Amino acid sequence: MTSATESAARDALRARQGPGARYDAPLAPADELALARRGTAYFARVLNGLPDEDFGAPSLVSGWTRAAVIAHVGYNARALARVVEGARTGIDLPMYACEEARAEEIARGASLPPRALRNLFRHAAVHLDVEWRDLADAGWDVLARGRNGGPLPIRETPWLRAREVWLHAVDLDCGGSFSDFPAEFTGRMLATLAGAAGLTLSPVPRPQAEARVSGAGTEVSGRPADLVRWLAGRGARRLAGGLPDLPGPADEG
Repeated sequence: MTSATESAARDALRARQGPGARYDAPLAPADELALARRGTAYFARVLNGLPDEDFGAPSLVSGWTRAAVIAHVGYNARALARVVEGARTGIDLPMYACEEARAEEIARGASLPPRALRNLFRHAAVHLDVEWRDLADAGWDVLARGRNGGPLPIRETPWLRAREVWLHAVDLDCGGSFSDFPAEFTGRMLATLAGAAGLTLSPVPRPQAEARVSGAGTEVSGRPADLVRWLAGRGARRLAGGLPDLPGPADEG
């Protein structure tokens, strides 16, 4: 939940900006939007440290270069902006025309020169943020069409974006670390990934305390950040217990 201090700071900022400034609707998911925006800034920082000549090197996503990851993150922002725009205008706009079109878009994007990819990421992120800020309260309750045509609550788009930018910043294999993730993001990701794997998560009393996931005759313990790395398919480090096989990292959005 957003703290009283954060709410007061936001109200003070709005007062300074005046009536013409853009800001989120009162009922927008403030915590998730904050995580998405912090993650976007983090991805940008990692990307800024990636030399142009290294864009063609492999990423941590099997079969994808770093350029492909950057293209995917950029086009994901465009896809999410599309459905948010649809919620704002009342027009049914899907994330993607089809899976084939999505894959072709990423493949074409991966062949762009580094400067174009940097611009794609930056401009798409700004576009998505503008769509979020322009969305009225009612728009956040709209059901859009997601990646596979199923229902996608617009309210979930900031969380989906947060997952994309934080995890794929690590996939660039250029200095991103699970240890850099905010505790609130790590905790939610740990619960989400453990549930998806059919594992039970033991309560985590403090952000850096050891946590445990268990199920199907196995128990794994370690720091929350290390458990998220393992459950997200990015490798096992500093974990104790029997480690069942998990799929490698994949693109999600």
